[in-house]
Amino acid sequence: MPPIDDHPLRYELANELHARPFPSLSAPCTAAYLAIKQPQDAAKRDRAADLAHLTALLDRYGAPHPQPGATHYSGEIGRHVLKWESHTEFVTYTVFTEGVSTRPFDPADFEVFPADWLARAPGMRVTSALIRVTPWKNKEQTCEETDQWFVSESVAVARVLDDAAVIAGDFRIDTAGHLRFSVSVAPNTGARRIGRIVQRLCEIETYKSMSMLGFARVREMGRQMGETDSQLSRLIGDMTSGSQPADETLQDLLHVSAELESLVAQSSFRFGATAAYEQIVNQRISVLREERFEGRQTFAEFMMRRYEPAMRTMRATKERLDAMADRAMRAGELLRTRVDVERSAQNQSLLESMDKRADLQLRLQRTVEGLSVVAISYYAVSLAGYLLYPLTGVLGLSKGMITAAVTLPVIALVWWMVQRIRNKLH
Repeated sequence: MPPIDDHPLRYELANELHARPFPSLSAPCTAAYLAIKQPQDAAKRDRAADLAHLTALLDRYGAPHPQPGATHYSGEIGRHVLKWESHTEFVTYTVFTEGVSTRPFDPADFEVFPADWLARAPGMRVTSALIRVTPWKNKEQTCEETDQWFVSESVAVARVLDDAAVIAGDFRIDTAGHLRFSVSVAPNTGARRIGRIVQRLCEIETYKSMSMLGFARVREMGRQMGETDSQLSRLIGDMTSGSQPADETLQDLLHVSAELESLVAQSSFRFGATAAYEQIVNQRISVLREERFEGRQTFAEFMMRRYEPAMRTMRATKERLDAMADRAMRAGELLRTRVDVERSAQNQSLLESMDKRADLQLRLQRTVEGLSVVAISYYAVSLAGYLLYPLTGVLGLSKGMITAAVTLPVIALVWWMVQRIRNKLH
């Protein structure tokens, strides 16, 4: 094959598909999970601060540093294994430790993250969890542990991946500030499959928490959207009744439209991200291939009852906001049409009044022309009389007779000159 240049991103993009492998875990083990997000504009955050925070943790354990600009890292920190990932809006830390504590979900398991290091995190905790992975004992033991560790009202339990394990969790935050998940692994389950199960649980919890940020945003917008909707309905009513001048209604409507566009701009990213996170949650649950365990609700059923209503509210709010923006746009177009029609009528009336005034001015001009002929003729006759007075003795006529004789010719000549000037101008 002849030599050919590679696209500069060929290897980078190909390696990206293999950059975040699932961990390989064996039972028993413990996973401590932490997700951190900046409260505002997380997608535009300084990612160098995330790497610096990771490096500070690695320095505590004398572990090697990640590559500059890295978006993922995996390595040993002491007797633990750390997996770090940088996402669009958040970063995640997962620490795997062999064995489990005597006390189930002991908060001490989370002390792998030093308290002072957590205090300097470039963001805030979105979620954290402790995952306890143990070998399968028996059905009775699993039921007993589930009843003991989780709140029965909200606990979700399921067999996953063709009886490879039984997972359980209630998605409640315990007194130490963490969620709890348990994984009872069948004897023949491989290390990579265990890692996939644990990874899926972390992803389900993280993306569930991230998508709920959209629901929180919806609740914040509720009051403002209600007020804007009422104002928009009132303005449309004013358009119908004509109780308010169209120009004033248009200004108020433009103000409402600007508010709606501002809401759309502020919420569009969060709505889009929430929809994407929701799809990931449902997809991660789907790939677990859940089967019911002892009549308990599955993770999919838990999400359907508790999580899906929040997502439907978010989608309904987005549709309502889009509908309000469209309604304001249509109302604005109709109102602008009405204003244009009214202005056209006003312009027509103005043109008619201008025609009337022009006609009056023309009549006045003709009257003035007539008077000007008389005035000019008067002075012209006087001048002609002064010129002809010396001829009174020769002609045997009096001054009055001469003046009378030249009056009509002078008037005719002046009138002819005025008419000629007007004809040239027009």
